[in-house]
Amino acid sequence: MRERFDANVVELDFTPRYNAAPTQWLPVIRQRPTGDRVAHLLRWGLIPSWSKDEAIATRLINARGESVAEKPSFRAAFKKRRCIVPANGFYEWQRVAGDKQPFYIHPVDGDLFGLAGLWECWTRGDGEALDTFTIVTTDANASMRPLHDRMPVILAPEDYGAWLDGATAPDPVQALVRPCAEALLATRPVSKAVGNVRNDSPELIAPV
Repeated sequence: MRERFDANVVELDFTPRYNAAPTQWLPVIRQRPTGDRVAHLLRWGLIPSWSKDEAIATRLINARGESVAEKPSFRAAFKKRRCIVPANGFYEWQRVAGDKQPFYIHPVDGDLFGLAGLWECWTRGDGEALDTFTIVTTDANASMRPLHDRMPVILAPEDYGAWLDGATAPDPVQALVRPCAEALLATRPVSKAVGNVRNDSPELIAPV
């Protein structure tokens, strides 16, 4: 993450996950006003600052890129609190002959994805601050379409700076909300064990 995102990861205490799930704490890259990038652990499932309780988080694990600038839950974060979610890959399920088969989608070159995200700081009743995030999605590209009609926004490395910088004008930011090139993705079928979040081991991404 230090090499790919030019981020300070000194304070990051994180065990690799092979089956990350909503409400878990995961690495997220944010940019300080000074321009420094830092990797922090944030909880997956965005809680808007105006929310009365944190139950809303499980409904806001993704944000549709087409409406993210207008939706009350996301528009403030989209303006000033954008982040990058590093990932080796992600899972999607395909319907096959009355059943469902999970696939692991990963970079062709074995590198890291930089998923477009938004973050918010929410304060509990006892005054404790909670930083949460969501992943921005867009229409699937040709590689993903056989599996699902949506996919995460996967940022190109040359766009990391514009996405993270809160001073970037709205139109250039919105232009980054698009499917990535098909050639960047590789897919392979994996074990249905990934459907149980209690399973978390390297075997989950092995081809079947």
